[in-house]
Amino acid sequence: MLNRTMAFHTPDAAGPVPLSDLEGYVALPRLTGLALSPDGSRLAVAVQAPDDDRTAYATSLWAVDPAGVAPSRRLTRGAKGESSPVFTSAGDLLFVATRPVDGQDDPAAQVWRLPASGGEAHVLARRPAGIAAVRAASRTETVVVTADTLPRAADETAERELRRRRRESRTSAILHTGYPVRDWDHELGPGYPRVFVIEGDPPPPAAEDRPHRRSGLSDPEPVRGTRDLTPDAGAALEDVVVAPDGTFVVAVWVVPEDHAGRRATLVRIDTATGARTTLYDEGPGGGYAGSPVVGPDGHWVAFTRETRATGSTAPRRSLWIARSDGAAARELAPGWDRWPTPAGWLPDGSAVVAVADDHGDSPVFLVPVAPTTSGADVVRLTGDGVFTDVAVAPDGRSLYALHARREHPAEPVRIDLGPTRATASVVPLRGPAPRPGLPGRAESVSVTVADPDGARCEVHGWLALPEGASVTAPAPLLLWVHGGPLSSWGAWSWRWNPWLMVAQGYAVLLPDPALSTGYGQAFVQRGWGQWGQAPFTDLMTITDAVAARPDIDATRTAAMGASFGGYMANWIAGHTDRFRAIVTHAGLWALDQFGPTTDTASYWRQEMTPEMAHANSPHRFVADIRTPMLVVHGDHDYRVPVGEGLRLWYELLSASGLPADESGRSPHRFLSFPDENHWVLAPQHAAVWYETIGAFLARHVLDEDRDDPEILG
Repeated sequence: MLNRTMAFHTPDAAGPVPLSDLEGYVALPRLTGLALSPDGSRLAVAVQAPDDDRTAYATSLWAVDPAGVAPSRRLTRGAKGESSPVFTSAGDLLFVATRPVDGQDDPAAQVWRLPASGGEAHVLARRPAGIAAVRAASRTETVVVTADTLPRAADETAERELRRRRRESRTSAILHTGYPVRDWDHELGPGYPRVFVIEGDPPPPAAEDRPHRRSGLSDPEPVRGTRDLTPDAGAALEDVVVAPDGTFVVAVWVVPEDHAGRRATLVRIDTATGARTTLYDEGPGGGYAGSPVVGPDGHWVAFTRETRATGSTAPRRSLWIARSDGAAARELAPGWDRWPTPAGWLPDGSAVVAVADDHGDSPVFLVPVAPTTSGADVVRLTGDGVFTDVAVAPDGRSLYALHARREHPAEPVRIDLGPTRATASVVPLRGPAPRPGLPGRAESVSVTVADPDGARCEVHGWLALPEGASVTAPAPLLLWVHGGPLSSWGAWSWRWNPWLMVAQGYAVLLPDPALSTGYGQAFVQRGWGQWGQAPFTDLMTITDAVAARPDIDATRTAAMGASFGGYMANWIAGHTDRFRAIVTHAGLWALDQFGPTTDTASYWRQEMTPEMAHANSPHRFVADIRTPMLVVHGDHDYRVPVGEGLRLWYELLSASGLPADESGRSPHRFLSFPDENHWVLAPQHAAVWYETIGAFLARHVLDEDRDDPEILG
């Protein structure tokens, strides 16, 4: 049973935290971002940990020595945390934070600057509704921000007045004119993001504004003004990056189409004039451009292109470049059968640095930009693990990144390139967070699956085994299905961590069935539009193979999953009685209901035709469910709306093949989180989540009489 101690660990704590200590686990610091200064001398990471009342996570910024010699040190200590770290060309650290100014609370997040020369952080720029993100040019002092702005607000004065009126009248209504209206866990509107350049002169002071004094210091730097580059953006603006010389930004610009459809284009926006030039647009019915990265000389932009799927054809993602004047767009490495995302450029512009899933890893690759490039020319630089937040050193000899594996969370590393750039070595840096102590080990497993057409396919996965699992002490088996579905079990997960179940004695199987990324386009296509076919067959086949091992107890098995993994848990429940218990978190239940009510119905409509929804909907098989199920859902989940969980719960009780006992008590359970979304984010709720699942599985799989968490009442 998990130990409910209150020993909260911080980045300063020494020694590994055992994963049997649940409170210690949810309090572990976790790295969520990395930023490198333009001269390569400074490295900052974002570290998330519980706030003072331990009911939410707050992020602080830490300095990490790029040489790996000095220990990391904390840079910021805001009570509500800091985000979006970026260095200016002068080496100042910018970040977004909600902090008191002049002793008074500021209700909106603003841009703060921590000078490289030392001293306290101070507000650099403000917007009436706050600032979402900040970007800085690497060679000039140009800084741009994105901030939600009301469509009718012609200037900052009008914006402030409109928001005051809404606030004082307590008006929360939103009048939509397009689609979508929600995103993951929040409503869209009434304000939408625009891009602003930070100017040298402060804006005219508002009546309620106070001078931004710092106690004990005189002549604080003035708050800068902002200039709107995208007054007509509406709901079009998404990702934004700034060119090295600051003369333009590149933005993902969404274009609405008929029937609530959308395509994503790339535009260049001049920072001096706001003039907008289209860089890439496939036209009506086209696909999606995204993840732009401007090259070192500003002449080229790397980006991803994802084709628009159909009910029978899966999307394909590829790596492209285009000139920053909108000419000469072309695919890089057209024979490379992976789903890449650009992360940067080598300083000489000869190659794009990219990451892509690859057989359970997400390594760093060099993709040459020469027109003759084929898939064979792509160089894999790193070995196992998942690399994110990749930053290229200015001399091109090293890269910096966060590196995670299934066995440990993200840690800062330096990737030193060899003389020919064909090899690289990964050097761990002295990060601020200790590794948790693992209760076992992980090993790779695979199985050959025969498809209905006679083709044979290798399905890979990983088995996390508890210490002591053996022929004489076989471990119970827990099948854990990943979400996505276009995803892979590559990295450590804080939200759905299998090692906490390993700590309770389970062997946890982490398979990559059809639809998983990293195994080629054909592997995605195998499951496209047929969720209940190849993915289900893959899962059952690899489960059969693992259950046959002598160190596994095939008589004590369970299955669980979240999001698409929750869908598969629901499908499994209606198609086999082999498991003693099933846990489904945020799972799709009735596809005809899910498709039109999710926050991105236009996306799912491409694959989820009426025929597909009917053939693959788990709700049609509720009468065949004879396995106890734990249903988990958050009310603020807009990706898989709570109606899926509510309908599943009602139909389990009223129509499943597992009746209530003599007292009328159902073996099924429903764990509801009224304040959570697609994920369970609050530390105290994460603890309840793991404890409730542990108790449910213990009762049905381990035959233990374990109580649910006392805190549930």
